[in-house]
Amino acid sequence: MSTGPADLELGGPGGLRPSRRAVVSTAVVLVVVAIGLSWAKWWPYAHKIDGLVGTGAWSGSSPLDVARDAPSVWTGAWDFTVAYTQAVWKALLVGLVLAAGIDALVPRRWVQRLLTRRSTTSSGLLAGALSLPSMMCTCCAAPVAVSLRRSGVPAPSVVAYWLGNPVLNPAVLVFLALVGPWQWVAARLLVGLALVVGAAVLAGRLLPGRVTPPSGLVEEAKGEDDRPDGPVTRFARSLGRLSITLVPEYLLLVALVGAGAHLAPADLDLGAGPLALVALAVVALLVVIPTAGEIPVLLALAAAGASPWVLGLALLLLPAVSLPSLAMVGRALTWRVTAAVAGLTVASGVAAGAVIAVL
Repeated sequence: MSTGPADLELGGPGGLRPSRRAVVSTAVVLVVVAIGLSWAKWWPYAHKIDGLVGTGAWSGSSPLDVARDAPSVWTGAWDFTVAYTQAVWKALLVGLVLAAGIDALVPRRWVQRLLTRRSTTSSGLLAGALSLPSMMCTCCAAPVAVSLRRSGVPAPSVVAYWLGNPVLNPAVLVFLALVGPWQWVAARLLVGLALVVGAAVLAGRLLPGRVTPPSGLVEEAKGEDDRPDGPVTRFARSLGRLSITLVPEYLLLVALVGAGAHLAPADLDLGAGPLALVALAVVALLVVIPTAGEIPVLLALAAAGASPWVLGLALLLLPAVSLPSLAMVGRALTWRVTAAVAGLTVASGVAAGAVIAVL
C-alpha cells in the first residue's frame, strides 16, 4: 500500500522506502554514465596506455602551443578554444549528463547519505575514492560538483570529488609512470591525496556542520518529493539549465586563457627564484588543460632543465584547478571556500616540488 508522494512507498516499521521509480532512474543514470565514460575515458585511455607500453614516448603537444604559435591574440584565443574543446567535449558532455542525472533523477537523500560522513577527513577520502572512475579534468568535473552541492551534499565532499578527478586520476598516474621518472608519480600521488583530503578539511572548517547550499541555490535544492514533473522532463530541464549557465561562461574563460597564453613570453625563467615561482604558480593555477595535458608540459620543462620546484608546481597546479573551473564552482561552494582551495593548491604545488627535490 502506498501513501504520500508518488515517489515513495510505505516500507513497514522502518518508515518509507525508495520506490521502484527511484531505483530504476538511478540505475539508468549509472548505466548511461558508465557507457559515456567508456566512450570518453576508459577505452581511449586503455589504448593510450597500450601505446605507451610499446613506445615509452608521449605523442602529441599541449593546446597551449596552439595559442602561443597563433599570429594574433584573437586567433590565439580562438585556436586554443577550438583545440581545447576538441580534446574535452566528450568528457564535458558526460559530465553534464552525470550532473543532470544527479540533479533530476537520483533521490537527494541517497546522494546526501552516501557522501556525508561523521568527519571531514573520512568524507574527503570517500569522495576522493568515488572520483577515481570518472577521471575528468577539473572543468568537466565542475558541473558535477555544482550538481552535488545543489543536492545538499556537504562542501567537504564536493571539494574532494572535484579535486580528486584531475589530481588522483589513475590513468594519468600510469601515464606518468610510463613516460617520466618515478619521483613524479610519487609526488603526484602523495601530495595529491593530501591536497584532496586537506581541501575537504579546510572546506569543513570554513563551512562547519552539515550545511545547506547558499541561499541562491535553495530553490534548486528541494527534495525529490517536490518535483511533480516526469523524469524525462526533469532531466531535460536540468541538462538545459546546466548547459546554459555553465558552458558559455566556460568557453569565454577558456578563450581568455588562450589569449593569455599567446601573450605570455616563450622564454620564461625556469629557475627557482621566488618571483619566477610566484609568476609560474599564478599561471599554472589559472591555465586550463585537458586530462593529462600537464605531461607534455612537464616533459618540455624537464628537457629545458627546470628545477624541481617548477616541476612540482606544474605537476599539481596545472591539472588541479583552472580559471574556468574556479568560476564554475565558485557560487556553489562560496567564493570563500573556492579561494581557500586555490591557495591550498598552490601550497601543494610547492610541496610537490619539495618531494621531487628530496627524492
